[in-house]
Amino acid sequence: MSARRILVILTCIALVAAIWLFSRPKPLEVAIHTAARGKIEATIINTRAGMVEACQRTKLSTIIGGRIDYLGVAEGDRVKTGQMLMRLWQGDLRAQESVLKARQVSARQRQREACAFARQAQKDADRQEELVKDKFVSPAAAEKARAEADFRSAACASAEAEAETAKRQLESIASDLDRTVIIAPFDGIIAKINGELGEISTPSPTGVAVPPAIELIDDSCLYVQAPMDEVDTPKIQPGQPVRITVEALKGQHFAGRVRRVAPYITAVEKQARTVSVDIDFANPEQAQGLLVGYSVDVEIILASRDDALSIPTTALRDGGKVLVLGRDGIVSERTVQVGIANWQQTEIIEGIEAGEQVITSRLPELLPGVRARVAGGNPG
Repeated sequence: MSARRILVILTCIALVAAIWLFSRPKPLEVAIHTAARGKIEATIINTRAGMVEACQRTKLSTIIGGRIDYLGVAEGDRVKTGQMLMRLWQGDLRAQESVLKARQVSARQRQREACAFARQAQKDADRQEELVKDKFVSPAAAEKARAEADFRSAACASAEAEAETAKRQLESIASDLDRTVIIAPFDGIIAKINGELGEISTPSPTGVAVPPAIELIDDSCLYVQAPMDEVDTPKIQPGQPVRITVEALKGQHFAGRVRRVAPYITAVEKQARTVSVDIDFANPEQAQGLLVGYSVDVEIILASRDDALSIPTTALRDGGKVLVLGRDGIVSERTVQVGIANWQQTEIIEGIEAGEQVITSRLPELLPGVRARVAGGNPG
């Protein structure tokens, strides 16, 4: 073969190679994650923000309405059990109390007098009956003495009833006085006061929403209440460990445990049907200082593996498929068997080996057999 012909053939080959090289599609740029072993947890998270709650929280109001005559606390004050927080004007009730106390004293004096006469009349009647036996007095005299004793006994009983009535009336006034005061039912901190000294405080009638006069919380005992999706409810059981994150304290976590799962579904909206879960802090002393009402997120830990092969949950595709970027830059599809999972990671039991590069990008043209390269890098 002549040198000229060889040169022509080589030129054609080079031309075809150049055309193929410049006409082939460019590799797709993809994001990848290298499959590796480590700890993985199966968790579920709240659908909406949870909240730090106080174990004891109460809204207090007087039973009857009236003018505020005494306000012994301010918002933020710490109070003790039994401490008087607020009192309404009691002038009319105190006047009635004074009258009833005087009436009770008078009733007791009449009781003592009437009962003393009754005892003496009883003794006289007994003596008259003994004298009748010895025929020193007539039977008529003895009958008269017995009648007098019965009369005095009835008068004593009437006086005792009157004294008891006066006592009950005084107790009724004391009860009415109790209706005008607010007493702290437990140690806590004053969260809110509605009303000022001299203003009229009105209790909430049935069917009418009236703000409470005083709101009291016990911040020495805190827990978390979080709404969880209704589909996750069968997975949640009391005693399960929980990871608590407070929005105001970035990067800080608190350990907790599920205490209670509400026995009913809350439907705030048709699209948001949740169940309320109460979570206790595992170390209550670490929760001291948290504010009631803090917004929190929770992760309920259903299961845990210490040495599991995992990939990002976003890398999983329909049908348990995963795209893998080979060393030659060609994309292949694998079917994997998965284990426990959370919203970030999924355990891979079979189908992928540690060190393989799993594609996490979601591109419509990303199909098995296409060429790809790591975004910002070189072709594989």
